[in-house]
Amino acid sequence: MGIQDVIRFFLPKEDHFYDYLEKQAKVAHEGAQALAKFTDNGQTADEARDAVQKLEHEGDSIVHTMEEALAKTFVTPIDREDLQRLSSELDTVLDLMNGAIRACTMLGVEKPTEPMRKLVRILVDCTHRIDVVMPKLRRHAYSEIVECAREIRNVEKQADIVYREAISKLFKDSTVDAKVLIREKTVLEDLENAVDQCDSIADILANLAVKNG
Repeated sequence: MGIQDVIRFFLPKEDHFYDYLEKQAKVAHEGAQALAKFTDNGQTADEARDAVQKLEHEGDSIVHTMEEALAKTFVTPIDREDLQRLSSELDTVLDLMNGAIRACTMLGVEKPTEPMRKLVRILVDCTHRIDVVMPKLRRHAYSEIVECAREIRNVEKQADIVYREAISKLFKDSTVDAKVLIREKTVLEDLENAVDQCDSIADILANLAVKNG
């Protein structure tokens, strides 16, 4: 047992750090749902952009609050480096979603393609799983965390396939206009990177489960 573990045993637990992570996970899922309103529910790109951007600002606020709390706290429930990394990764998911929908509005994607729809659905699935699993960190349900991380990795592999096939089709189709290629590739990359980020969060959670279990 390390010195930080000994100190944590005797001092009051600063459990509000779990609150911050759980709020970030929920906002990330809400961001994915906001994207899905554009891809699956007929909302315009502008409307979805406004909703995602509002959530991205909310996520930034949570990050700043957590950073301030970390600066004032000596003992954290888990290592502060792990808290900071997990918070940063969650924030990046929202940033990438915001980037994807902003690209849609800036580059004129008025109607999402089927690969875009598939990637957003996968993103909704991944962020939902993260939202569900995050409270398990507080409860030390480490075996459940490891299992959920494994599920997220499997889902992320589906996104890789969708992305690779979509990009390959774009470049192989000689009739595709260059502007269309750049536009669709940009949005697909942001969406695929957002799903990859969920996979990274799954890895962090699994490592935390192993380290603290």
